[in-house]
Amino acid sequence: MPEKPWGGRFNRETDPGVERFTSSITFDCRLAAEDIEGSLAHAKALATAGIISREEADTIAKGLKEVREEVLSPDFVPDPAYEDIHMYIETRLREKVGPVGGKLHTGRSRNDQIALDMHLYLLREVPRIDELLRHLQEAILEKASVYMDVVMPGYTHLQRAQPVLFSHHLLAYFWMLQRDRERLGGVCQRADMMPLGAGALAGSGFELDREEVARRLGFTRLYENSMDAVSDRDFLLEFLSFASIAMMHLSRLGEEIINWSSAEFGFMELDDAYATGSSLMPQKKNPDIAELTRGKSGRVYGELVSLLTTMKGLPLCYNRDLQEDKEGVFDAIDTLKPALKLCGEMLATAGINGDKMEEAIADEFAMATDVADYLVLQGVPFRDAHHLVGRLVGYCRQKEVSPSELSQEELSGFHSSLHREKFRELLKPRNSVETRVIRGGTATSAVQDQLNRAYQQMQEINLNPGHISG
Repeated sequence: MPEKPWGGRFNRETDPGVERFTSSITFDCRLAAEDIEGSLAHAKALATAGIISREEADTIAKGLKEVREEVLSPDFVPDPAYEDIHMYIETRLREKVGPVGGKLHTGRSRNDQIALDMHLYLLREVPRIDELLRHLQEAILEKASVYMDVVMPGYTHLQRAQPVLFSHHLLAYFWMLQRDRERLGGVCQRADMMPLGAGALAGSGFELDREEVARRLGFTRLYENSMDAVSDRDFLLEFLSFASIAMMHLSRLGEEIINWSSAEFGFMELDDAYATGSSLMPQKKNPDIAELTRGKSGRVYGELVSLLTTMKGLPLCYNRDLQEDKEGVFDAIDTLKPALKLCGEMLATAGINGDKMEEAIADEFAMATDVADYLVLQGVPFRDAHHLVGRLVGYCRQKEVSPSELSQEELSGFHSSLHREKFRELLKPRNSVETRVIRGGTATSAVQDQLNRAYQQMQEINLNPGHISG
């Protein structure tokens, strides 16, 4: 059994059940690279402050790099006998370089050490996640560009409402993802704070140059309060909030794809590589990626609620409860990244049935608002126009005829300005679409402008902090 770093105070060995219950090495081993990076910077700071010699710092650095090769090897299996990855690395370092390895932890606590590891880890993941978000945006923009001429029903309450361009519908998801990327930028800013030097809670007892350590690790800001530094997990909560919202957006997109690829809609067909079949029914083609993404959103929400619950009653400073901050973040990352990747690929390879979409919007009642708007231009107050067109729709339903089948006499009975030829033009979905030239509207010119803005704004976000090495 490895020697406990705090064992000097105790006269009995830890109960094996306690060992198992408190150990975190099975999951915090993924922080090994960050832990060693922080230790290398700390060793240099100790040497700069004259606390250890340059030769000792070099020896420690050499040993840490050897340990890094071991723990980053695909064959590495964490030893559950160790309390955490930090103690495993320190133990292996001492085995390699001797007693000088014991000097590394001078002026440092596991409290500021683990906080640093989580900051570094999240900052490495941020640009990878942002890249996946951007790839999904690119898939959306590509589809929107190719199918600019396709008109489809827009829906409210899952009922056909007004005609829109299919591109316009897709671009709504682009802007959701753009806000996700902006939120991720906020995560990056809050994670870009260096806690090392805070010690256990009161600050290091040695005059280490925290600014230099921060520069060496690539941080642009320091925690200004040592107690805040070791107990803050806001940046992880903010990440989980971002991840939850992003998964919600993917779930909504997944729901659209599930509907569109059904026989009832028939708007889309998934590529065989991104669908599955039934073990019983040979004809089935199931949108499992979309369904699982929709289902997995709940687990990411759960990670956010779990950490919020853990944090809500904690006094300053470090409490062992904070060990629970890691698994939820790791799971959220492991859930979000493949969901983003596969949703992007699924959408990029999907076939679009524009004819089916336009067939679905052929119902002339979908242009009722256009008729009301036309009456407004003739001087009719909108509420009166709305009521009038509602009566016209009811009349058609009762007579079981479409609006274009109404005679001039029937139309004049509703309002004198309803001329049959103009009325029929109002009932064409494409004409309806092209009236909405307002910025953010669904007219072709407005959607093209939206596309141009989307391409430009997508490139303006660049989450690549200087210390991220990949």
